[in-house]
Parts: sequence; C-alpha cells; structure tokens
Amino acid sequence: WASERERPGRCPRRMLCLCRRCPLCMVYVPWNYHEPQPGVYDFTGDRDVEAFLDLAAELGLLVILRPGPYICAEWDMGGLPAWLLWKADIILRSSDPAYLAAVDAWLHVLLPKIKPRLYQHGGNIISVQVENEYGSYYACDPSYLQHLLGTFRALLGPEVLLFTTDGAQVEELRCGTLQGLYATVDFGPDSNVTEAFGAQRHIEPRGPLVNSEYYTGWLDYWGGPHASTSATLVARGLADMLQLGANVNMYMFHGGTNFAYWSGADFKGQYKPVTTSYDYDAPLSEAGDPTEKLFAIRTVISKVLSLTGGEAVLSSAACPGKREQRGAGQGHLCTHSRESLSPSVGLGCSGAALTLWLQEYQGTLERDGQTELHVKGKAGDTLDVLLENMGRISFGANFNDFKGLLGNLSLDSRPLSKWLIYPLAIDAAIQQGWPHAALPKSSCRGRAGPAFYTGTFETPGIAWDTFVKFPGWSKGQLWINGFNLGRYWPHEGPQQTLFVPGSILRVGCPNNITVLELEGAPLNPFLLFLDQPLFNRTLSHSPLDKK
Repeated sequence: WASERERPGRCPRRMLCLCRRCPLCMVYVPWNYHEPQPGVYDFTGDRDVEAFLDLAAELGLLVILRPGPYICAEWDMGGLPAWLLWKADIILRSSDPAYLAAVDAWLHVLLPKIKPRLYQHGGNIISVQVENEYGSYYACDPSYLQHLLGTFRALLGPEVLLFTTDGAQVEELRCGTLQGLYATVDFGPDSNVTEAFGAQRHIEPRGPLVNSEYYTGWLDYWGGPHASTSATLVARGLADMLQLGANVNMYMFHGGTNFAYWSGADFKGQYKPVTTSYDYDAPLSEAGDPTEKLFAIRTVISKVLSLTGGEAVLSSAACPGKREQRGAGQGHLCTHSRESLSPSVGLGCSGAALTLWLQEYQGTLERDGQTELHVKGKAGDTLDVLLENMGRISFGANFNDFKGLLGNLSLDSRPLSKWLIYPLAIDAAIQQGWPHAALPKSSCRGRAGPAFYTGTFETPGIAWDTFVKFPGWSKGQLWINGFNLGRYWPHEGPQQTLFVPGSILRVGCPNNITVLELEGAPLNPFLLFLDQPLFNRTLSHSPLDKK
C-alpha cells in the first residue's frame, strides 16, 4: 500500500511495497479471546498468535494485522472484554481513563510479540490497523485516536505502516481518521466505486486506493434469511476496482465458524444475534470448499495478472444483577438463579434470554420478544431461571451491552429477591469428562426444558470434515470431544447444521458427544451427520440489512 507502482517479481525485503503477486491474509486479534480476566492472558493452543504468524510466514503469506483493541468482525462485543463493563459508567472506545488504562495494559502485552514480525524487521506483517470503523461510533474522540497512535508508535517503532478503516462516506472518515494514520475505506459490490474512492481521496489526496473490506457476501442473523450475494455482482465490483489500480482485501474470502460463544450481535431497531456459522456466502465456504464465486473472482483477476494453473494467490482473512458485575469469570452462557415463591401467575422480566422452570419447564422469555410468562405453582416452590447470553453487540453505539437481568424479575408485580446465583462453568466441566459418567442412560429421554444429553459415535477410516443436523431439537449447544462447536437453533434458522472440523474427531476410538438442550429434545433424540451444510429461509425473515 505504501507504493503506487507495481514492482515485478518478488517483494524485496525491507521494502514496504505490496507486490501484486504476493499472497496475503488479514489477521484479527480478539482482545477478549486472550485476556478473559483482567491481567490474565492466554496465548496457548489455538490462541498462540506468534505461532500463527510464524506459520503464515512459512507459507509465504504477507499479513495485514488488525490487533484491536476493537475489531468488530461480528465477534462478541467486537473483541472488547466483557469485564470492562464491571465499571458500569465506562465509556468504551474513548479517552476515558479507565478504558485507556485497560487498553494500554493489553497493548503492552500484545505488541511486543508483534514487533519482531514486522516487515521492517524481516517479518511478514506489512501493515497494522489502529482502529476499525471508528467513524461509525458515536464518541468521535480524536484524543483517543491520538493516544492509540502514540502507543502503537512507541511499541512498534516509527517505520511501520499504521492505518484505519471506515465506511466510504466523508462523515464516517471525518471521525474515524487521524493524521499519521493512513485512511482506507470499506464497501461492497453494490457501491459506486468512483464515489467510494472519492471519499477516501477527500482524506488521502495521495497514496494508494484501498478497499480494506470488500464484502463478498454478508452475515446471517438467527431468524433471518441466509445471506446471498451474486457471484456476478461481486466479480463486476472487483473488476471495477482493479481497473482503477486499487488495492482490494476481500471480506470474507474464506467463510468461517463462530465456535463456542464468540458470535456477536447487531442492534437494528431490535437485537439481532449472529448465527454460529460465518459462512458469509464467501468464495471459499465455511468448510473451505470452492464456490462459483471463487471462480468468477479468479476469472477477473486472470485478466489483470497471469495466474499459473491451480495456484491460489489470495486469502482473507444486584439481586440477579448484571452478569458483568459479579466478577465470577462468567462472560458467556450460562448463569443459574434460584428463588422460593408464593403462589401466583404473571411473571415479568427484562433484558435477557431466560428459561424458567418450577420442577417442570415453564417457558422461555427473550430480549426484544416475550417478556411476560404465566406460571403455576404453590407456596414454597422453587423458581429456577437459566440466563443465556446470545452474544454482545459488536457494532454501533450500544457497546455497553450488559448481560443478565437488567431489572427486577417480578411475580404479581412483586420484585423477587434473595436469589442464589450459580455461574456455570460448563465448558470446563465437559472438558473434564462430565456428564458422561454422571447420568444414567435415558434419564432425560424426551424431556422438556434444559437437560444434558450424551452419546458416542465412531468415525470409519479417515476423520473428514462434516456437518451435524438436529432433527426435532429446539435450541442449545453442542460439544464433541470437549470442543464447543457452537449454538444450534433450527426452528429460528436459517442455519440448520453445525460445522464439525475433522481435526477434532478421533479415529479408532469413540467420539464423545454432549448436547445442552435448553427448551426440549425430541422423544427419541438423535443427530445426523451430513456432507453438506443446510440453510433455509424462515417465516420470520425480513430484508437483509447491512451495516
């Protein structure tokens, strides 16, 4: 991006140019994935950023790094840790001292791991993003951007190319950019290319034209349609940009999966949680399979560059209280609360997804949905409430997205109190083998309401990638061999299957399955493994909104 002139052949070391023949990837670093508690860092296993970057270098990939602190990416809270909300009045993504102190502590851990891998030091990281779509955030705080710039420069040095990304509107770029940070734009194939790059030119009169997020598809929301963008439209938009000599990073080039609880949410008049699948209708599917869109893109590129046969040259890259106030490390699903009650009907709540039962399953309340439920009981009965986090908002102004009961839970207009609260560390328990030896066979057969189901299966021969379908199941979470594959919710759709990477499967010994069903399993519970994903259009779908 630092050079507008194409350099033939290989990119020379220590020259900050982006040769058009050099494959590259964009790498996001979610802060909340690596600092689950203040001052507690995890860079092990699939969180090993350094090993990942080194592997990319071995494969000959240049890297555009997006280390946060905010990444969006439809990731839970845009990558910001939920423990930031323990300070209820914190102003995120601003020069609020409490926020800056947390950011500085994080960057002083992360960026020293990055510095040796910068292009200027013989590494493969050619540029580093400082903020992401900040012009779409309400704060519009230039002092915050200036602080970030100073921190990145102090920790990475003066030579590294630092940049920002914003939507292709002058008003977004005005709040999202800062002198000393190269301003790039993002837009999809339905945008006017000339007007979009004209907005970038308004801020950056010279230098390369860069669309750092060219949207090849779009994300899915539970209860909405499966996103689909035509290959022809995507290819045409790419051709228009290449004809202008612009630089293009495709978002997404390869679809992916929001394993476990990492999917975020949007707020567009109402709360819209993102599905587990992040297939995105991308050129390479969630499972890495080529699509018609991939070949359409390849045809466009072949008219600009000479491609050798079979070679891929691109890649993308209180009382119950607020969950965040309890400080129990419970950032995701689930929390269990219990209270004794007097006989009555009429139960009201606000702000969370709740499953209620009085010895028997009573029903579920949802955010921006049903908030009152009639229950039957007698004096002394115990009311149990399971609170489920469907994902924190990851884009826009509603980042202080507290989870849990945001107000009183009332019975006949009387607030309930004296709750017993149990943070449930379900993942850790399942990884330690629970409940395989704890539940007798068929103890929960066909039961309504929350229950665990377990089983085993064997893989014949080689363990391939596969997809699992949930016939008759309602809503819940699935683990295979202790790995959390994410949330299923086939009634809402559009996602009907969960992606199962072959790498988590065992050959020659049983594979363990654990299902947490929240609302009710079929009478004869079973799962199906398929070789293709399934999506559908649900009755509740509406026209696809874009951010």
